[in-house]
Amino acid sequence: MSDEPPQHDGDPGRQGSEGWAPRDPSAAPPSPETQHPNGAHTPERRTKRPKRPKRTGWRRAVPTWRMVLGGVLLLALLLVGGFIAGYQLIDIPAANAAATAQANVYVYADGKTVIARDGEINREKIALDRIPPTIQHAVLAAEDRDFYSEDAIDIKATLRAGWNTVTGKGRQGGSTITQQYVKNYYLGQEQTVVRKAKEFFISIKLDREQSKDEILEGYLNTSYFGRNAYGIQAASHAYYGKDVDDLDAGEGAYLASLLNAPSSYDVRAHPENKKAVLARWDYVLDGMVKHHWLTTADREAMTFPVPGKAKPATALSGQRGYIVHAVEEYLAKNKIIDENTLATGGYRITTTLQKKKQDALVEAVEDNVLSKTSDDREADRNVRAGGASVDPATGHVVALYGGIDYTRQFVNNATRRDYQVGSTFKPFVLAAALANGSTTQKDRDITPNTRYDGTNERTVQSAAGSTGYSPANEDDVDYGSITVREATDKSVNAVYAQMAQDVGPDEVKDTAVALGIPRDTPDLTASPSIALGPATASVLDMASAYATLADHGKQRPHTLVAKISKNGTEIPLPTRTTRRAIPREAADTTTSVLRSVVDGGTGTAALGAGRPAAGKTGTAEEDKAAWFAGYTPDLATVIAVMGQDPGTGVQKPLYGALGLARMNGGGAPAQTWAAYTRAALEGSEVQGFDLEADEGPEEPDPDESAEGEDTEEAGGTGDRRERRNREDGGERENTENTDGTDEPGTEDSRQERDGGTRTRDTPSPAAGNPRTATPADAPTRAPGLREPAALRPGGEHQDREPAGPPGGRPRDHPGGRPRDQQERDGQGPDGPTRP
Repeated sequence: MSDEPPQHDGDPGRQGSEGWAPRDPSAAPPSPETQHPNGAHTPERRTKRPKRPKRTGWRRAVPTWRMVLGGVLLLALLLVGGFIAGYQLIDIPAANAAATAQANVYVYADGKTVIARDGEINREKIALDRIPPTIQHAVLAAEDRDFYSEDAIDIKATLRAGWNTVTGKGRQGGSTITQQYVKNYYLGQEQTVVRKAKEFFISIKLDREQSKDEILEGYLNTSYFGRNAYGIQAASHAYYGKDVDDLDAGEGAYLASLLNAPSSYDVRAHPENKKAVLARWDYVLDGMVKHHWLTTADREAMTFPVPGKAKPATALSGQRGYIVHAVEEYLAKNKIIDENTLATGGYRITTTLQKKKQDALVEAVEDNVLSKTSDDREADRNVRAGGASVDPATGHVVALYGGIDYTRQFVNNATRRDYQVGSTFKPFVLAAALANGSTTQKDRDITPNTRYDGTNERTVQSAAGSTGYSPANEDDVDYGSITVREATDKSVNAVYAQMAQDVGPDEVKDTAVALGIPRDTPDLTASPSIALGPATASVLDMASAYATLADHGKQRPHTLVAKISKNGTEIPLPTRTTRRAIPREAADTTTSVLRSVVDGGTGTAALGAGRPAAGKTGTAEEDKAAWFAGYTPDLATVIAVMGQDPGTGVQKPLYGALGLARMNGGGAPAQTWAAYTRAALEGSEVQGFDLEADEGPEEPDPDESAEGEDTEEAGGTGDRRERRNREDGGERENTENTDGTDEPGTEDSRQERDGGTRTRDTPSPAAGNPRTATPADAPTRAPGLREPAALRPGGEHQDREPAGPPGGRPRDHPGGRPRDQQERDGQGPDGPTRP
């Protein structure tokens, strides 16, 4: 055997596993290539696939399935990646300013009737639990019936809306309530891809972070309903004039219908669209029946609730602006809410104003003042009017008149402090004398029966001698010896200036402040002239002080606000303290004297109220203002007619105004007071005065007895300090709530009447002008005196301080000499800027 390995033809395939040649040559693998005669190799013959025909024509534009699959996978990756990125990058933003802006809402004391809304955005946000389920269901039936069971995004509806838009069926919404809320509250109304993308992601996040109730509440408070009403509460007032919780199902269904097309579906503005509105209204109600939110019987019994007429956008016109101004001033002054905080909006302020009385006051001013003006009289262009009415038992301001129209005259005549109050201040002098046990210069007690010298321009005497102050009486009338009661009836300046000196000007000022006049009132100066009323207290200040007299000397700060809240949270109001300002006997005796002013003095026009009344007339220097301040046992009201140039704001005399030669408090102001009081108290029981008055002993007439008048000689102490303790055992102070119910101090003033000596005043239906049992009729006038102005032919009640036509004698200047009335700085087109 040879050692050489077996040879083969070089084809390894012909070798066996051991290198041996196969037994059957035919089983050997074929040679991969063959040798051509020319030495070239040819590939082995194999089975070939048929060639794919080339894509021609339109087939070239159709993607292959591989391309489609790849595209779908790529799109899915992009969508998933985009969703993840969008969800991570887009956060829930802060609410936009327009969505959170709210108006402050001012309502009457009933808590429901709206007085005014301020701010550009008419919206009042309310909690969902204040919206009746019927109204909620109406909105769901109109906008998103599966809201509580669906996701934040309705993909099918969104795609359907997109398809309808693309196919020309119009832009249609496919948004859920969640998406609409996101658009209203966080974004805006622009139609852009970016906004829609943000809406998508924010809606998903919001649905995970807030409950369905929270989202629905937000939606109902941000949606626009037309008529400049944002939110369901504002819409309820805009269309039906009431709160949302007073709506019925039919009214709620109409408001829900408005969400689809707010402006077009207002049947008052577009009656031509009523057919479409009724169809939408039916759609909403049928949806409520389908979801068992409304019974079929109730549905069939319904008729379409036609909304009220749209009101013009006059948020602060008429008395509204004056009321808002007064309330804002009250809140700021009492440090309840400052102006900047209030400007953020959203506050619901329940005032103490009563609609019946407010309407009565406006009507009384229009009938007795404004209706008597004429474009043909130059003086009438200067006429202004102010009024305020206070409930003595609570201190609540129940009516306020600020001017003809806030949009035309923005200065509030009820709260301004730049017109002299005139003789309406005199009761404070008498009250001070009675409260302090003051005496005349001859040490005689000052009572309604005390006699004074009423000589015109009589110089006021002090303990040290002449003061140099000689005030003139109205029309320079000499009254001679006259009682305090008569001097009050006829508004005798000489008597009251001397009385102020006898009491002590500081005591007079302190008493006025205790009764309710602010201590910082301009020109409230402690001098004998204080009695003539140079102080410029506001109409509201005077009403508050007279209310103290009406409630037997108990003073409680007046208030304009009964309740205030924001977003359902009530804000606490400061406690108001009731205190004894002057003893009851002093207050009641003052009331008794003021009853005589109405019964037979300068204020007889007030008898037109048909109620027992007490009051005082007053006229400012140069007839620039005329006042009547008065009260019944249950209502204190002050009316003022003022003169002011509408162009410059300068105070003007009222000579010739309303067709009268001269303006006085016993004319238009007293007539307005009577008309208002009669209407305001209509239907209530007539209350008589329950007085504990001390008239004092009658004094002989010195003109008949030849006894010298005690005020003509210097001497005496001016008052007796030991009499200041005439209060009923040092009555304790009371505090009272501000909600107008069960106020401490209110019942106390009633219970106080159950004991002690008193005089009852029972109204006489026949007479129509009942008087108190004490005093008896006023003493007879001194012989030889001129007929009092109140009783002269023509019926005009001359109660002015010394004045006359321009250039005449001023009334309150020390020395009784003319002085120039300098106009205050800061005058504007609508009045002085000084408060």
